[in-house]
Amino acid sequence: MDSTWEQSQRAFAEASAWFVRTAGRVGDRWETPGLGEWDVRALVGHTCRSYTTVEEYLQRPPAAVEVGTTADYYRATRSIASGPAVVQRARDAGRALGDDPVASVTELAGRVTSLVATCAGTELLTSIVGGMRLADYLPTRTFELVVHTADLATALGEPADPPAAAAAQALMVVTDLAVGDGTAGALLLAATGRKGLPPGWSVL
Repeated sequence: MDSTWEQSQRAFAEASAWFVRTAGRVGDRWETPGLGEWDVRALVGHTCRSYTTVEEYLQRPPAAVEVGTTADYYRATRSIASGPAVVQRARDAGRALGDDPVASVTELAGRVTSLVATCAGTELLTSIVGGMRLADYLPTRTFELVVHTADLATALGEPADPPAAAAAQALMVVTDLAVGDGTAGALLLAATGRKGLPPGWSVL
């Protein structure tokens, strides 16, 4: 049976492959609406930060672990996750993809997926909210890849159908956040068709 880390590596690789395939179907629609204030290029650029942050953060090992779980990371980033800086970083990342965005996405995804495949999960990195183990940080990157590839597929008018291992890990993040925040009951009622969620409801 695969270890938890091996499952995370596989989920990340699956999510990455799905993202690359979906980005490859953008065609000439890079400037069309993507998500909220982002066009498709900015949405893809933002999603690519699932790769660049892994590389960057691993180059800055912390003195200690300050963020102990994947769910703790999301709770710690709530105050900055929707700020104007996030919007601008996405636009900058989109522009950085250059004249051949698909080639840039493919190269970046391949490079970082290969890097993750060589890791043990015990490596320490300095995230935007403090020191973490790679094994706890990587599921945040898989979650971002899954959710934003679903956003991209929706913007392109395609089915949002993530691969099984990637979907399972993304849903595990949702579950952990809902349980920890005391909103599991509302989520369960909605998931089983009992009662809809309020507009704008989110575990993030």
